[in-house]
Amino acid sequence: MLRIDDISFSIAGRPLFENASATIPTGHKVGLVGPNGAGKTTLFRLIRGELALDGGEIALPPRARIGGVAQEAPASGVSVLDTTLAADTERAALMAEAQTATDPHRIAEVQTRLADIDAWSAEGRASAILQGLGFPTEDQARPTSDFSGGWRMRVALAGVLFAQPDLLLLDEPTNYLDLEGALWLEGYLARYPHTVIVISHDRDLLNRAVGAILHLENRKLTLYTGTYDAFARARAERRALQAAEAKKQSARREHLQSFVDRFRAKATKAAQAQSRLKMLARMEPITAPEEARLHRFTFPQPDQLSPPIVSMEGVAVGYEGRAVLRRLDLRIDQDDRIALLGRNGQGKSTLSKLLAGRLEPMEGRVTRSNKLRVGYFAQHQVDELELGETPIDHVRRLRPDEAPARLRARLAGFGLMEAQAGTKVGSLSGGQKARLSLLLATIDAPHLLILDEPTNHLDIESREALMEALNDYSGAVVLVSHDMHLLGLVAERLWLVQDGAVKPWQGDLDDYRRMLLAEPEAPSRAAAAPKRPPREAVLDLRAEARRAEERVGKLTGMLEKLDAKLADPAVYGDPAEAEKWGRKHAEAREAMLRAEALWLEALEALETAEG
Repeated sequence: MLRIDDISFSIAGRPLFENASATIPTGHKVGLVGPNGAGKTTLFRLIRGELALDGGEIALPPRARIGGVAQEAPASGVSVLDTTLAADTERAALMAEAQTATDPHRIAEVQTRLADIDAWSAEGRASAILQGLGFPTEDQARPTSDFSGGWRMRVALAGVLFAQPDLLLLDEPTNYLDLEGALWLEGYLARYPHTVIVISHDRDLLNRAVGAILHLENRKLTLYTGTYDAFARARAERRALQAAEAKKQSARREHLQSFVDRFRAKATKAAQAQSRLKMLARMEPITAPEEARLHRFTFPQPDQLSPPIVSMEGVAVGYEGRAVLRRLDLRIDQDDRIALLGRNGQGKSTLSKLLAGRLEPMEGRVTRSNKLRVGYFAQHQVDELELGETPIDHVRRLRPDEAPARLRARLAGFGLMEAQAGTKVGSLSGGQKARLSLLLATIDAPHLLILDEPTNHLDIESREALMEALNDYSGAVVLVSHDMHLLGLVAERLWLVQDGAVKPWQGDLDDYRRMLLAEPEAPSRAAAAPKRPPREAVLDLRAEARRAEERVGKLTGMLEKLDAKLADPAVYGDPAEAEKWGRKHAEAREAMLRAEALWLEALEALETAEG
C-alpha cells in the first residue's frame, strides 16, 4: 500500500501540505482532485522522491516500481512500437542479455524470468495499447520523429502503460487524447492490475475508471470511497454540516462573550465571567467553508439571424488538392447544439476549419448568412497567446477604443480578475490562459461558436461553468471534445465524421461509447429499435416544437401590449387610430391561433416520434 503519513511541504515559504495523511491500499484506482495550484502535481513529485519532504513520511512497499508520463517520447528514428517496447526496461535488458549470455545457469534464469513477465506476447500487448491510443498498425512502424509533440505524448503514455508499474501516476492524461482515446483509457485503467492515482478534471473518467477520490484542499488530504459523483455529494453534505456547526459555535461564542462583557466588573459575577473566558479559550474554532471560488464565463449574446445561418450543398474540402470530406449537404440553424464525433484523423478539425472560414471548399457551395459572425477556439490557440503581454493587452488589441474599466469588466466576465488582468500571460495557469482564449474567441458575440477541445486545462468547476454558459448562449455551437459529460449536457445533435462523410449519428452518446468499446453484449439502441424515427428526425421535431413555442410566446407578449394600447381611452379620440390598433389586434389574434395550432401539431408529432 501507499502510506502518506503526516507530511508537510512548502515552496518558497508557501505551505502546500501541513500534516497531511492518507493511505491507499494496493490495487486501488484513485482520482486525485483539488483546486488548480493546490499541489497535486507536487504530490506526485514527492511520491517519486524528486522533492524532499519538510516533515512526515511517504512509504511504499519494497522494490515497488513507480511510473508516470514525465515528458513526451523523444523524436528519433526508432519506431513507435519499439519505443513503447523499450519502456519496459527489465524486459529490454533481459532480451539483450538473452542474445549474449553464455553461462547455462544464467541463460535458464533469463528465460524463466522472460516467461514470468510474459515477454513473448509483448509486441501484441504494446500494439493493442497503441491501437487504443489512436495509432493504426501502419503508423506503429513509423519513426517517432514523424509525429507532433501531442502524438509523442501518446507514445510516452503507451510506454508507461505497457511497462505496468506497481504504482501508476498519471497527470491529466486525457489532455492530449481525443474522445476515442479517452474512452479507451477509461476502460484500460479500470482493468489495470496495480495501483493507479490519476490527476484528472474529466468527470466521466473519474466516475468510470476509479473507485476512490483523494481530495487535496486547504493543505490536507481526504480519501473518499466511490466515484466522483459520490465524492461531490459527500463533500457538499460535509460542507453544509461544517457551515451549520460554525454558525452554532459563533452564536455560542457571542453569548459567552456577552456575559463576560456585562459581568466581568461585578464582584458577585467575576468568577462566572472568568469561567466563561476559560471556556472561550478552550473552544476549538470551527471555520465555515470558504465561499466557492469564482468560476464563470459570460458570453456576449448575438442578435438573431434568419435560418439557416450556414448551409452546404455538395461540398468537398481538404488540403493541397486532396479532399478529406466529400459530398457535404449540411445545415446549421442558430439554435443548434452540435457535437462532432469520429476517430482521430477522420476530418473533425477539417470540418471545423471549413465552418470557421479557415478553409475554402474545393467544390460545391457554402452559403452563409450575410451578417454571420463566427467564433473559433482551436486547441493550439492557448499556445499562440503572447506570453510577454498581459490579458488586458490582448483584449485592448481587439477593442482599442474601449475604456480600461470596460476591458477589465470583459476579463472579469471570464473569471480573470484584477490580479490576473495585469499579469503576463506566461505567468498564468493553463486554465487562466484557456479562459483568455475563450474570451478572445467570443468577444464579437458570434452567431456560430466552434470549440475544438475547449476543456483542456479547465478544472471540473470551470467545465461546469462552461457548460452553463453554453446552454445559456443564444448562438449555434459546434463542439469537439473528449469530455463526454460536457457533450451529454450541451449537445442536442450528433454528427459522425467518418470515411470522408458527415452524417447524423442515429444513436446517442452511450451508443457511440459502446460502438467504440466494441461491447457485443450491449447492442446499440439504434440497431435494437429500427422502427423508432432516427435521432436526427427526433431532434428536428424537438427544434420545431421549441420554435413554435417561442412564436407563441412572442405573440403573447405582442397581444398583451396591444390589449394595453386598446385599453387607453386616448386611442378612441381618433377613429382612424382606433381602427388601426383594432386591426393590428385582430391580425395578432389570428396569428396566435395559427401559432398555437402549429405548436400543438409539433408537440403531437414529437410525442409520437419519442414513443
